[in-house]
Amino acid sequence: MDSGVSSPEKQEKENFVGVNNKRLGVCGWILFSLSFLLVIITFPMSIWVCLKIIKEYERAVVFRLGRIQADKAKGPGLILVLPCIDVFVKVDLRTVTCNIPPQEILTKDSVTTQVDGVVYYRIYSAVSAVANVNDVHQATFLLAQTTLRNVLGTQTLSQILAGREEIAHSIQTLLDDATELWGIQVARVEIKDVRIPVQLQRSMAAEAEATREARAKVLAAEGEMNASKSLKSASMVLAESPMALQLRYLQTLSTVATEKNSTIVFPLPMNILEGIGGVSYDNHKKLPDKA
Repeated sequence: MDSGVSSPEKQEKENFVGVNNKRLGVCGWILFSLSFLLVIITFPMSIWVCLKIIKEYERAVVFRLGRIQADKAKGPGLILVLPCIDVFVKVDLRTVTCNIPPQEILTKDSVTTQVDGVVYYRIYSAVSAVANVNDVHQATFLLAQTTLRNVLGTQTLSQILAGREEIAHSIQTLLDDATELWGIQVARVEIKDVRIPVQLQRSMAAEAEATREARAKVLAAEGEMNASKSLKSASMVLAESPMALQLRYLQTLSTVATEKNSTIVFPLPMNILEGIGGVSYDNHKKLPDKA
């Protein structure tokens, strides 16, 4: 006794993957014999009807009396199709580009956005793509839309804007798992554009501008603090040598002279006059008292 899946479930699973009992039965063999006899009678005219050319990037799923002929699709090259009892479906194995139209999404932080994207996928199992789903491309297109809305609905606006690659990878994983039974392999998912309302754009721009201004003020304050520390150190050096202050005055004068100014106002300390002609500031102050 089998302890796993019951026999009806097994049969349903086998039917779902497109592989079933391939015995034609008595009626099937009779119809097969008549079709083959018809091909022989009408030869060589029947060869133009029975031989089909399958391109390199295509595969053919052949149904004989409603049953799939093989687990694997036929092609590329020439295949034989019997008249009246065989029907084949061509499947393109090239990569398909699925453009997702803009989806209106309410993010986790209650912001309404419009997001569009693109999905690249290909069919790797033609039998599964024909037997397991009615329209594989339409099903993949609708599934991509719903998956995009579901994934982005759990993210905030900042996460959507900053983590596009991670979100696209998670969408690709979900799509690849869901479309595996359809014979679909999702190669890549890209989020093209995220559109937000104009008022929100203005608010975000104002916030970014305020952040930049605050950062500039902080940098300016740090610069002033470093400059004050340097000036303090310089003043201590100048206090140890009074002549260094005079040399600094001369350097400032030469710097101002190179700017081609017509008028130069230069402060001159009184202690410089002490060494000129023996005149001191105190003696000059006492002369009027003697008079």
